[in-house]
Amino acid sequence: MIKNIELFVFDLDGTLTESSETIHQTTLKTFEHFGRVVHLPKEELDKRIGEHFQTIFDDLNIHVDDVEEFINVYKTIYFDFIHTTKLYPGVEEILLSLKEKGKKIALLTTKGQEQAQNILHHFKLEKYFDEIMGRRNGIKHKPSPEPLLFICNALSVSPEQTLMVGDTEVDVQCGKNANTKTCAVTWGYRSKGILENEKPDYIVEKIYELLLLT
Repeated sequence: MIKNIELFVFDLDGTLTESSETIHQTTLKTFEHFGRVVHLPKEELDKRIGEHFQTIFDDLNIHVDDVEEFINVYKTIYFDFIHTTKLYPGVEEILLSLKEKGKKIALLTTKGQEQAQNILHHFKLEKYFDEIMGRRNGIKHKPSPEPLLFICNALSVSPEQTLMVGDTEVDVQCGKNANTKTCAVTWGYRSKGILENEKPDYIVEKIYELLLLT
């Protein structure tokens, strides 16, 4: 049990939603929009979900003239493939249980702000969240502590009373940079070994284990 945790901040992809097929298909379709056919195996993209597209493309040596333009088109296509995204089992039950315990809940994702809100609305989850933090102009993205500290300030909860929950090294790094507690989950897009290397405060293998941290 973690004492005095008042705020649970969740990543989205790989933590609440299994969205890898949606992300892959949307990415390929976006390249098609720009008249390009790119070799991008799904397993290579899966290993990088959670990173900003600029980082992903740099890592894979894929040149994109204007990443922001790419993202803007990507967002218009994304919901054509939303049927391939699923909530992980137990997600809504956990969110409900945390609310019943009086905890505050926030979302922190590298997806755009409107896109993040639309996804939560699609799954009828927005009612559980006190703050939804997608990528916003003028605010750095994970692993910078800036968006996480923004959430803490908005909800009047100190970082020391906050738990960052996510499936990637970026989530753990963000939490550490913001001086929050960190919890890595193993059902997402990173191996347990990669997560262990980041030395999070907690690692959970089943979503219900989160309730043991309250």
